[in-house]
Amino acid sequence: MRGAPLGEEPRVSWRTADSGEDHRDRTRATARARTPSTARGRAPTSRGGTPGGGPGRRRGRRTRGGRRGRARAVRPGVRPGVRPGVRPGVRLDDGGVRPRPAAGEPTRAALPRAISGTGVSVRHAILGTVESRRVSPVFVGRASELAELAAGLARAGRGEPQAYVIGGEAGIGKSRLLDEVLAAARAAGAVTAVGFCVELGADGLPFAPVAAILRSLHRQLGPELAAAVTGREGELARLLPELGEARGASGDALDRMRLFELTARMLERLAADRPLVVAVEDLHWSDRSTRELLGYLFRSVQRSRLVILATYRADDLHRRHPLRPFLAELDRLRSVRRVELARLSDAEVVAQMAGITGGAPEPALARSVFERSEGNPFFVEELTASGGGRGLSESLRDLLLVRVEALSEGVQELLRIVAEAGSSVEHALLAEVARLPEPELLAALRAAVGGCLLVPTEDGDGYRFRHALMREAVVDDLLPGERARLNRRFAKALEAGHGLVPESERAARLASYWFHAGDGAKALPAVLAAAGEAGRRYAHAERLRLLERGLELWDTVPEPVRAGLRPVEPIWAYPEPHTPGRPMDYPDLLAEATMAAVLSEEKDRVLALSRRAVRVLDERADPLRAAWFWLQRSRARAGLGRYDGAAELDRARELVQGLPPSVVHAQILAQVAARSTLEMPGPELFATAEHAVRMARLVGAEQTELYARLTLGCVMTDSGDVAAGLAEMSAVIERLIEAGNIGLMSRSLVNFAATLAEVGELERSCQAVARGMDIAHRFGLEDTKGWLSANQAQVWIAMGRWPEAEAAAAAALRQARDVRPRASARLAAGHLARLRGDIEAAGEALATTRAEIDTPDLNPSMVVNLARLEVGVAASRGRIEDVRTALAAAVRIGFPPFTAYHAWEVFLAAAMAESEGRGLPAADPGRPAAVAAIRRAMAPTPRARPMWAALGRLVDVELKRAEGQDTPHLWADVLAALEPFGLPHHLAVARLGWAEALLAEGGPEARERAVEPLRRAGETALALGAAPLRERVARLAARAGLSPLPPAPPQPAEPPDPADAFGLTRRERDVLALVALGRSNRQIAEELFISPKTASVHVSNIMAKLSVSGRGEAAALAHRLRLVPLPVEG
Repeated sequence: MRGAPLGEEPRVSWRTADSGEDHRDRTRATARARTPSTARGRAPTSRGGTPGGGPGRRRGRRTRGGRRGRARAVRPGVRPGVRPGVRPGVRLDDGGVRPRPAAGEPTRAALPRAISGTGVSVRHAILGTVESRRVSPVFVGRASELAELAAGLARAGRGEPQAYVIGGEAGIGKSRLLDEVLAAARAAGAVTAVGFCVELGADGLPFAPVAAILRSLHRQLGPELAAAVTGREGELARLLPELGEARGASGDALDRMRLFELTARMLERLAADRPLVVAVEDLHWSDRSTRELLGYLFRSVQRSRLVILATYRADDLHRRHPLRPFLAELDRLRSVRRVELARLSDAEVVAQMAGITGGAPEPALARSVFERSEGNPFFVEELTASGGGRGLSESLRDLLLVRVEALSEGVQELLRIVAEAGSSVEHALLAEVARLPEPELLAALRAAVGGCLLVPTEDGDGYRFRHALMREAVVDDLLPGERARLNRRFAKALEAGHGLVPESERAARLASYWFHAGDGAKALPAVLAAAGEAGRRYAHAERLRLLERGLELWDTVPEPVRAGLRPVEPIWAYPEPHTPGRPMDYPDLLAEATMAAVLSEEKDRVLALSRRAVRVLDERADPLRAAWFWLQRSRARAGLGRYDGAAELDRARELVQGLPPSVVHAQILAQVAARSTLEMPGPELFATAEHAVRMARLVGAEQTELYARLTLGCVMTDSGDVAAGLAEMSAVIERLIEAGNIGLMSRSLVNFAATLAEVGELERSCQAVARGMDIAHRFGLEDTKGWLSANQAQVWIAMGRWPEAEAAAAAALRQARDVRPRASARLAAGHLARLRGDIEAAGEALATTRAEIDTPDLNPSMVVNLARLEVGVAASRGRIEDVRTALAAAVRIGFPPFTAYHAWEVFLAAAMAESEGRGLPAADPGRPAAVAAIRRAMAPTPRARPMWAALGRLVDVELKRAEGQDTPHLWADVLAALEPFGLPHHLAVARLGWAEALLAEGGPEARERAVEPLRRAGETALALGAAPLRERVARLAARAGLSPLPPAPPQPAEPPDPADAFGLTRRERDVLALVALGRSNRQIAEELFISPKTASVHVSNIMAKLSVSGRGEAAALAHRLRLVPLPVEG
């Protein structure tokens, strides 16, 4: 059979033996990822029970030849001794396969040479002439599903990415539907690729379907794919080794996110100009890494012609199945559609039977098949093939095994080998394990393929069962000793040589084969090697499962074997052994597993593993390793919200006291300093942070040093030394960029921009966000972009740039995968909706955020922002008691110093609720106590920064207003304090309060003075779209008889800015001002928090725009034309 054109499926002629009718049909597009099966004793079932209601027990006793004592059904029209679909070159006598060797047929040894260099796959070379009975060429009963998926393909063609998850019971036709959709997509010019999940992802084949998809795309689109990944080959080689050697990793979880982001961007590029359809089959067998990558793709792919399809077996999902929460998560995504396949109706079953047999079935037979199959298409095929099941037992398993047991014992043995190999098996590996002469192997394969039991894999290099239910039936028929024997043979074959399986799968499959062979001495080293390979691919969850299997095996393995083991991977900060070359011991293996649990974010497993370690270790003899485990326990407890991990951290610190400097000691000090930032800053905290920096520098632990320096910068700003703190944080960012270190990049960029905003430097915060976005894009940090966008949204709300704020919040929701930046963005959107008067949207944002972050693993800023929206929504709904309850709950959690800006916003929302509710009978009785509670809560909140002080004064006067004691003088002072910060909504609130106080004072003069602030408050409310504020202005104007407000007096036109004539940007004017003051490029860079190179570019652009030849001339011209403010004397 000739190979089909690239991107199309080869076609083959399938002939039914009884009628001789030809059916042109596609071979199934399948590429099963390979792993061994361990299904033991599980009978295939279907929704509603097995056909016929049988309990699934086999009847008949196994005979010497492996067959059961039952009558064999013979299909009408088939001669005894001839199996349907077997070519004339094979004769079957008494069930035995006796091939007629063709002249010149290659021997087993010569076969690879015969195929090599021809460009023909193993499938084409061996099975190209096999004729076989095919399933129904007519696809019945899925018209609505096909129409829905066709509409999705059409939308994708218009540049709207699509995602579908197709579910249904085993045998319901998920794969057949997928085949039809992929064929239609290819006919429309799309590129398609399929990958299969393996049955045991925990055995260490992470990303198996993704790797298969990428291999397929690499074969189809070689140069185009290479162009799409240019510069990123080292990272993506972890999924597709054909791209080159994988680059080194930092060991941080962000490496994994970067891999996900690069994969998404690669698929977007490949789907830029024509549709790309990728399909993942059998999600019920998926490993966690694959699920997480798919979830990332579903969320992050926004602009392309990409279609992602996935299938899963619904009846396999028990209550604790890991796919259940994943599907529930997908249900919340509007971008993902679910397609559930129902069983066929009686008319559809008749149509399917007609397609299989070539004619209308007898009514009685059709009724019998429908009743027994219950509309399951696969069972319809099996029952139709057996003539309706006459003479068969009622057991479904027996039904599936009838066709197997009709073959010779040699073919049955081959099927057992294929079944135990895993989801699929390579031809070369099968040949080694089967140990048959090549002619006998080929004859057996032809018989299995001709009997519709095996089909070639999509890549043409191996075989798999036509349906997983058939494979499960064969596996369940194996005795335990048979399974162990076959696994040992597979393991020995892989151990003896390379090239039998893809090299990226060899370690994991070897580990699984040895484990299921029951050979612990062989399994433990193989399991550890597979764990190392999983870690290098960032499959941390699968690495953890493998290492936990190693822990199970440890005590069963002889000491000489354990003595030859060495650590799998270096563990960050884990104490190195005092004796070089020391063999791995049990605590070392526990440390490997603990770190895998840390990286896979399984905090409960971190606690369990580290608890076991501290029980095993002698803390007096081995304090450093014990301290490392206590540190991991502290972090896990804090992350789970089970206390703050302080006791565990204190124990770790006690263990390292008096010991020589070490990385562990430096990490503990850095963690102590970071935890202490939640408390009030002071000399002791500053000293701890500095000590951590010195210790890390002394032991050469740069990552820990940078972490501690970032904490030190935060401590400085919280203590009031803002300039020094920001400079320290900026220096850390520059070092991270220089080293290409993404481990701390996100925390540094986000904290720097957020700190600028919190201290009132809103414009500089916007500049920091813009630069941070560029850096995050350069390093592929999509969640960092989400954090920055969410923070930017909050800053723009404060600055009155509400349309931009809305866009930034929406961007964060698109960009971020992590729930925390998404929650931050949703809170910003909710706050904006409240200010605009859309209380329903604000309430929905609050409820959604609470549902998404139902774990206590929240940073204090998130808690305060959540309280701010909760108080604000309750106030907008007029529920004063809910306001008071929400504030009390927030106060119980506390407001750390670095949340001062957000804390003042919470107090302001509560104070305004009290002042606006003055005079309401339901609110007045509890007001004195509520006002006193607000004052107590805000007493420790810092006012050290001018903006904090201004917000604090606004809260003070709102509380005075709630008590009826505010005065025009107090409001005027607040207005003067707020004006430097450019907070238009806050300024409008203050102007409104000032106007109200003036009107309350009475008299013509006060009334006249109230007009201007009232008008300006109304103009701001109108410009912002702040409906509640506009209503307050209108009500006050109406009460005072000032409605409508008189127009504003004409203002003289502002003189033109001379800098406009030169086309200088705002940033260039900032740089020019510093040039005029004699600053160097490096000094400009330090002051504006940019790189010296960027400063140099700005200076060059300025001189070109001003048409000057040097810095002195530029400074002189700037002063002469007053392009910059004149320097202040003295």
